[in-house]
Amino acid sequence: IMKHKDLQNVVLSKYEKGEGRTKRFRDLNCTLCLRTIKRWCKMNRQSGSIQLLKLPGCPRIVHTKGAIEKVKHRLQRKKSISTRQLAGDLVVVPMLTDKHRGKRKKFANWARANFRKEETMNILFSDEKMFDIDGVYYSQNDRVWAVDRADADKKGDIKPKRKFPQKVMVWLGVCSKGGTPSVIIDNDSVDHARYIQEVLPVALEYDNKVLGSQWTFQQDDAKPHIHHLTQRWCQHHFSSFIDKNHWPPNSPDLNPLDYSIWDEFAHATQCQWDKVTSKATLIDELKRSVKTIRQDVVFESCSSWTNRLYRVSKTNGCYLRE
Repeated sequence: IMKHKDLQNVVLSKYEKGEGRTKRFRDLNCTLCLRTIKRWCKMNRQSGSIQLLKLPGCPRIVHTKGAIEKVKHRLQRKKSISTRQLAGDLVVVPMLTDKHRGKRKKFANWARANFRKEETMNILFSDEKMFDIDGVYYSQNDRVWAVDRADADKKGDIKPKRKFPQKVMVWLGVCSKGGTPSVIIDNDSVDHARYIQEVLPVALEYDNKVLGSQWTFQQDDAKPHIHHLTQRWCQHHFSSFIDKNHWPPNSPDLNPLDYSIWDEFAHATQCQWDKVTSKATLIDELKRSVKTIRQDVVFESCSSWTNRLYRVSKTNGCYLRE
Protein backbone atom coordinates (compact mmCIF):
# COMPACT_ATOMS: atom_id res chain seq x y z
CA ILE A 1 0.00 0.00 0.00
CA MET A 2 1.50 3.32 -1.09
CA LYS A 3 1.58 6.28 1.23
CA HIS A 4 -0.36 9.40 0.30
CA LYS A 5 2.82 11.38 -0.46
CA ASP A 6 4.16 8.59 -2.70
CA LEU A 7 0.92 8.61 -4.70
CA GLN A 8 1.25 12.35 -5.21
CA ASN A 9 4.79 11.91 -6.53
CA VAL A 10 3.70 9.20 -8.97
CA VAL A 11 0.83 11.32 -10.27
CA LEU A 12 3.13 14.33 -10.76
CA SER A 13 5.73 12.21 -12.52
CA LYS A 14 3.16 10.88 -14.97
CA TYR A 15 1.69 14.34 -15.44
CA GLU A 16 5.11 15.77 -16.35
CA LYS A 17 5.56 12.95 -18.90
CA GLY A 18 2.37 14.08 -20.59
CA GLU A 19 0.32 10.99 -19.78
CA GLY A 20 -3.46 11.43 -19.78
CA ARG A 21 -5.68 11.12 -16.71
CA THR A 22 -7.18 7.80 -17.83
CA LYS A 23 -3.77 6.18 -18.30
CA ARG A 24 -2.60 7.45 -14.91
CA PHE A 25 -5.78 6.06 -13.36
CA ARG A 26 -5.23 2.61 -14.91
CA ASP A 27 -1.50 2.52 -14.13
CA LEU A 28 -2.29 3.22 -10.46
CA ASN A 29 -4.63 0.20 -10.49
CA CYS A 30 -7.62 2.40 -9.56
CA THR A 31 -5.94 3.42 -6.29
CA LEU A 32 -7.12 7.00 -6.84
CA CYS A 33 -10.33 8.21 -8.42
CA LEU A 34 -10.18 10.27 -11.61
CA ARG A 35 -11.54 13.32 -9.80
CA THR A 36 -8.61 13.27 -7.33
CA ILE A 37 -6.06 12.91 -10.13
CA LYS A 38 -7.65 15.84 -11.98
CA ARG A 39 -7.67 17.98 -8.83
CA TRP A 40 -4.00 17.27 -8.07
CA CYS A 41 -2.93 18.09 -11.63
CA LYS A 42 -4.86 21.36 -11.48
CA MET A 43 -3.09 22.25 -8.21
CA ASN A 44 0.27 21.54 -9.86
CA ARG A 45 -0.53 23.78 -12.83
CA GLN A 46 -1.60 26.64 -10.54
CA SER A 47 1.07 26.46 -7.82
CA GLY A 48 3.72 24.05 -9.04
CA SER A 49 2.98 21.52 -6.29
CA ILE A 50 0.19 19.65 -4.56
CA GLN A 51 -0.80 21.52 -1.41
CA LEU A 52 -3.43 19.83 0.72
CA LEU A 53 -4.47 22.20 3.49
CA LYS A 54 -6.07 19.38 5.46
CA LEU A 55 -6.66 15.66 5.25
CA PRO A 56 -9.89 14.65 3.52
CA GLY A 57 -12.79 13.54 5.68
CA CYS A 58 -13.48 14.19 9.34
CA PRO A 59 -10.62 15.54 11.48
CA ARG A 60 -8.59 12.90 13.27
CA ILE A 61 -9.19 12.78 17.00
CA VAL A 62 -7.44 9.49 17.89
CA HIS A 63 -5.27 8.31 14.99
CA THR A 64 -2.83 11.18 15.32
CA LYS A 65 0.97 11.23 15.23
CA GLY A 66 1.06 11.93 18.95
CA ALA A 67 -1.20 8.98 19.77
CA ILE A 68 0.82 6.66 17.52
CA GLU A 69 4.05 7.62 19.28
CA LYS A 70 2.42 7.01 22.68
CA VAL A 71 1.36 3.53 21.58
CA LYS A 72 4.86 2.71 20.33
CA HIS A 73 6.47 3.79 23.61
CA ARG A 74 3.84 1.86 25.58
CA LEU A 75 4.52 -1.33 23.62
CA GLN A 76 8.25 -1.03 24.14
CA ARG A 77 7.67 -1.09 27.91
CA LYS A 78 5.05 -3.84 27.90
CA LYS A 79 4.57 -6.19 24.96
CA SER A 80 1.35 -7.93 26.07
CA ILE A 81 -1.64 -5.68 26.64
CA SER A 82 -5.32 -5.69 25.69
CA THR A 83 -6.88 -3.07 23.44
CA ARG A 84 -9.24 -2.00 26.20
CA GLN A 85 -6.41 -1.48 28.68
CA LEU A 86 -4.26 0.31 26.12
CA ALA A 87 -7.17 2.56 25.14
CA GLY A 88 -7.77 3.34 28.80
CA ASP A 89 -4.12 4.23 29.34
CA LEU A 90 -4.23 6.56 26.34
CA VAL A 91 -7.67 7.95 27.26
CA VAL A 92 -9.26 6.64 24.03
CA VAL A 93 -13.01 5.97 24.26
CA PRO A 94 -15.92 5.46 21.82
CA MET A 95 -17.11 8.74 20.40
CA LEU A 96 -20.36 10.00 21.90
CA THR A 97 -22.29 13.02 20.68
CA ASP A 98 -23.80 15.55 23.06
CA LYS A 99 -27.17 13.92 22.35
CA HIS A 100 -25.82 10.49 23.32
CA ARG A 101 -24.31 11.81 26.54
CA GLY A 102 -27.53 13.62 27.38
CA LYS A 103 -29.59 10.46 26.97
CA ARG A 104 -27.11 8.43 29.00
CA LYS A 105 -27.16 10.90 31.88
CA LYS A 106 -30.95 11.14 31.72
CA PHE A 107 -31.24 7.34 31.92
CA ALA A 108 -28.77 7.11 34.79
CA ASN A 109 -30.71 9.69 36.78
CA TRP A 110 -34.02 8.01 35.95
CA ALA A 111 -32.77 4.55 36.97
CA ARG A 112 -31.27 5.81 40.23
CA ALA A 113 -34.55 7.54 41.08
CA ASN A 114 -36.77 4.56 40.22
CA PHE A 115 -34.74 1.53 41.39
CA ARG A 116 -33.45 0.87 44.89
CA LYS A 117 -30.23 -1.11 45.16
CA GLU A 118 -32.06 -4.34 46.03
CA GLU A 119 -34.41 -3.84 43.07
CA THR A 120 -31.51 -3.56 40.64
CA MET A 121 -30.44 -7.04 41.75
CA ASN A 122 -33.73 -8.28 40.25
CA ILE A 123 -33.07 -6.87 36.79
CA LEU A 124 -32.58 -9.42 34.01
CA PHE A 125 -30.04 -7.97 31.58
CA SER A 126 -30.04 -9.44 28.07
CA ASP A 127 -27.96 -9.33 24.91
CA GLU A 128 -27.13 -11.24 21.71
CA LYS A 129 -23.77 -12.17 20.23
CA MET A 130 -22.61 -13.91 17.05
CA PHE A 131 -20.22 -16.89 17.13
CA ASP A 132 -18.74 -18.84 14.22
CA ILE A 133 -16.76 -22.05 13.78
CA ASP A 134 -13.46 -20.20 13.28
CA GLY A 135 -13.23 -19.72 17.02
CA VAL A 136 -13.76 -16.97 19.51
CA TYR A 137 -11.50 -14.04 18.99
CA TYR A 138 -12.03 -10.31 18.81
CA SER A 139 -10.68 -8.33 15.89
CA GLN A 140 -10.58 -5.34 18.26
CA ASN A 141 -8.78 -7.11 21.10
CA ASP A 142 -6.89 -10.18 19.84
CA ARG A 143 -4.09 -8.46 18.01
CA VAL A 144 -0.33 -8.57 17.76
CA TRP A 145 0.99 -5.25 19.00
CA ALA A 146 4.15 -4.20 17.22
CA VAL A 147 6.03 -1.13 16.07
CA ASP A 148 6.27 -2.34 12.45
CA ARG A 149 5.42 -5.30 10.18
CA ALA A 150 8.72 -7.10 10.76
CA ASP A 151 8.26 -6.89 14.53
CA ALA A 152 4.71 -8.23 14.17
CA ASP A 153 5.91 -11.28 12.19
CA LYS A 154 8.29 -12.19 15.02
CA LYS A 155 5.66 -11.98 17.74
CA GLY A 156 2.42 -13.69 16.92
CA ASP A 157 0.59 -16.41 15.08
CA ILE A 158 -1.62 -15.75 12.09
CA LYS A 159 -5.30 -16.35 12.76
CA PRO A 160 -6.90 -18.21 9.83
CA LYS A 161 -10.37 -17.03 8.89
CA ARG A 162 -12.81 -18.70 6.50
CA LYS A 163 -14.43 -16.53 3.88
CA PHE A 164 -17.97 -17.57 4.83
CA PRO A 165 -17.81 -19.39 8.19
CA GLN A 166 -20.90 -21.04 9.59
CA LYS A 167 -22.23 -19.02 12.48
CA VAL A 168 -25.02 -18.83 15.03
CA MET A 169 -26.43 -16.16 17.29
CA VAL A 170 -26.56 -16.66 21.05
CA TRP A 171 -29.02 -14.82 23.28
CA LEU A 172 -28.33 -14.79 26.99
CA GLY A 173 -29.83 -13.14 30.04
CA VAL A 174 -28.17 -12.62 33.43
CA CYS A 175 -29.25 -11.36 36.83
CA SER A 176 -27.61 -11.37 40.25
CA LYS A 177 -28.73 -14.96 40.84
CA GLY A 178 -27.32 -16.43 37.65
CA GLY A 179 -27.96 -16.78 33.94
CA THR A 180 -30.81 -17.96 31.78
CA PRO A 181 -30.59 -20.95 29.46
CA SER A 182 -28.98 -19.78 26.24
CA VAL A 183 -31.13 -19.36 23.15
CA ILE A 184 -29.23 -20.35 20.00
CA ILE A 185 -30.58 -19.12 16.69
CA ASP A 186 -28.87 -20.86 13.78
CA ASN A 187 -31.00 -19.86 10.81
CA ASP A 188 -31.12 -16.37 9.31
CA SER A 189 -31.26 -13.19 11.34
CA VAL A 190 -33.56 -12.35 14.22
CA ASP A 191 -36.61 -10.22 13.49
CA HIS A 192 -39.25 -9.14 15.99
CA ALA A 193 -41.41 -12.22 15.31
CA ARG A 194 -38.63 -14.70 16.09
CA TYR A 195 -37.55 -12.63 19.06
CA ILE A 196 -41.06 -12.73 20.52
CA GLN A 197 -41.55 -16.42 19.77
CA GLU A 198 -38.14 -17.89 20.68
CA VAL A 199 -36.42 -15.52 23.11
CA LEU A 200 -38.85 -13.62 25.31
CA PRO A 201 -40.66 -16.72 26.66
CA VAL A 202 -37.31 -18.05 27.92
CA ALA A 203 -36.69 -14.81 29.83
CA LEU A 204 -40.22 -14.88 31.25
CA GLU A 205 -40.05 -18.49 32.43
CA TYR A 206 -36.58 -18.12 33.96
CA ASP A 207 -37.25 -14.99 35.96
CA ASN A 208 -40.68 -16.09 37.18
CA LYS A 209 -38.96 -19.21 38.51
CA VAL A 210 -35.81 -17.59 39.91
CA LEU A 211 -36.87 -14.06 40.89
CA GLY A 212 -40.57 -14.51 41.54
CA SER A 213 -43.18 -11.95 40.56
CA GLN A 214 -41.22 -8.71 41.01
CA TRP A 215 -38.42 -8.31 38.47
CA THR A 216 -37.47 -6.06 35.53
CA PHE A 217 -36.43 -7.00 32.00
CA GLN A 218 -33.73 -5.05 30.14
CA GLN A 219 -32.93 -5.07 26.43
CA ASP A 220 -31.03 -2.66 24.20
CA ASP A 221 -32.29 -0.63 21.25
CA ALA A 222 -31.82 -3.26 18.51
CA LYS A 223 -34.60 -3.15 15.91
CA PRO A 224 -36.33 -6.40 16.99
CA HIS A 225 -36.38 -5.08 20.57
CA ILE A 226 -37.95 -1.70 19.87
CA HIS A 227 -40.59 -2.98 17.44
CA HIS A 228 -44.05 -1.99 18.64
CA LEU A 229 -45.19 -5.64 18.85
CA THR A 230 -42.17 -6.53 20.99
CA GLN A 231 -42.83 -3.59 23.28
CA ARG A 232 -46.49 -4.60 23.54
CA TRP A 233 -45.54 -8.22 24.39
CA CYS A 234 -43.19 -7.05 27.14
CA GLN A 235 -45.83 -4.73 28.55
CA HIS A 236 -48.42 -7.52 28.69
CA HIS A 237 -46.19 -10.29 30.09
CA PHE A 238 -43.45 -8.73 32.23
CA SER A 239 -44.16 -7.17 35.61
CA SER A 240 -41.68 -4.43 34.65
CA PHE A 241 -39.34 -3.70 31.74
CA ILE A 242 -37.09 -0.87 30.58
CA ASP A 243 -38.84 0.36 27.44
CA LYS A 244 -37.35 1.81 24.27
CA ASN A 245 -37.84 5.38 25.48
CA HIS A 246 -35.52 4.91 28.46
CA TRP A 247 -32.55 2.68 27.52
CA PRO A 248 -29.84 4.94 26.01
CA PRO A 249 -28.07 4.19 22.70
CA ASN A 250 -24.34 3.43 22.51
CA SER A 251 -24.21 2.14 26.08
CA PRO A 252 -22.49 -1.27 26.23
CA ASP A 253 -20.77 -0.02 29.39
CA LEU A 254 -24.15 -0.21 31.14
CA ASN A 255 -24.90 -3.85 30.29
CA PRO A 256 -23.14 -6.52 32.43
CA LEU A 257 -23.07 -8.88 29.45
CA ASP A 258 -21.09 -6.39 27.40
CA TYR A 259 -18.69 -5.20 30.08
CA SER A 260 -18.11 -8.58 31.73
CA ILE A 261 -20.11 -11.74 30.95
CA TRP A 262 -19.35 -12.16 27.24
CA ASP A 263 -15.63 -12.09 28.03
CA GLU A 264 -16.16 -14.81 30.64
CA PHE A 265 -18.18 -16.83 28.15
CA ALA A 266 -15.59 -16.42 25.38
CA HIS A 267 -12.74 -17.63 27.62
CA ALA A 268 -14.79 -20.71 28.50
CA THR A 269 -15.35 -21.59 24.84
CA GLN A 270 -11.69 -21.19 23.90
CA CYS A 271 -10.70 -24.11 26.13
CA GLN A 272 -12.45 -26.70 23.93
CA TRP A 273 -12.46 -24.97 20.55
CA ASP A 274 -10.42 -27.69 18.84
CA LYS A 275 -13.57 -29.83 18.97
CA VAL A 276 -15.57 -27.35 16.88
CA THR A 277 -15.60 -28.54 13.27
CA SER A 278 -19.19 -27.87 12.18
CA LYS A 279 -22.27 -25.89 13.10
CA ALA A 280 -23.56 -28.82 15.17
CA THR A 281 -20.37 -29.05 17.24
CA LEU A 282 -20.33 -25.25 17.53
CA ILE A 283 -23.80 -25.32 19.08
CA ASP A 284 -22.79 -28.14 21.44
CA GLU A 285 -19.74 -26.19 22.61
CA LEU A 286 -21.73 -23.01 23.16
CA LYS A 287 -24.29 -24.90 25.23
CA ARG A 288 -21.50 -26.45 27.29
CA SER A 289 -19.65 -23.19 27.82
CA VAL A 290 -22.63 -21.20 29.06
CA LYS A 291 -22.89 -23.61 31.99
CA THR A 292 -19.31 -22.83 33.06
CA ILE A 293 -19.83 -19.08 33.56
CA ARG A 294 -18.83 -18.41 37.16
CA GLN A 295 -21.62 -17.29 39.46
CA ASP A 296 -19.38 -14.86 41.35
CA VAL A 297 -18.53 -13.07 38.08
CA VAL A 298 -22.23 -12.74 37.25
CA PHE A 299 -23.08 -11.45 40.72
CA GLU A 300 -20.26 -8.90 40.83
CA SER A 301 -21.03 -7.56 37.35
CA CYS A 302 -24.72 -7.08 38.20
CA SER A 303 -23.93 -5.66 41.63
CA SER A 304 -21.65 -3.00 40.11
CA TRP A 305 -24.44 -1.64 37.91
CA THR A 306 -25.61 0.99 40.41
CA ASN A 307 -22.08 2.30 40.75
CA ARG A 308 -21.87 2.61 36.99
CA LEU A 309 -25.09 4.60 36.94
CA TYR A 310 -23.63 6.96 39.53
CA ARG A 311 -20.45 7.43 37.50
CA VAL A 312 -22.35 8.07 34.26
CA SER A 313 -24.48 10.66 36.04
CA LYS A 314 -21.49 12.42 37.62
CA THR A 315 -19.53 12.50 34.35
CA ASN A 316 -22.49 13.95 32.43
CA GLY A 317 -23.02 10.82 30.35
CA CYS A 318 -19.41 10.15 29.36
CA TYR A 319 -18.33 6.61 28.47
CA LEU A 320 -16.92 4.47 31.30
CA ARG A 321 -13.48 3.15 30.42
CA GLU A 322 -13.38 0.58 33.25
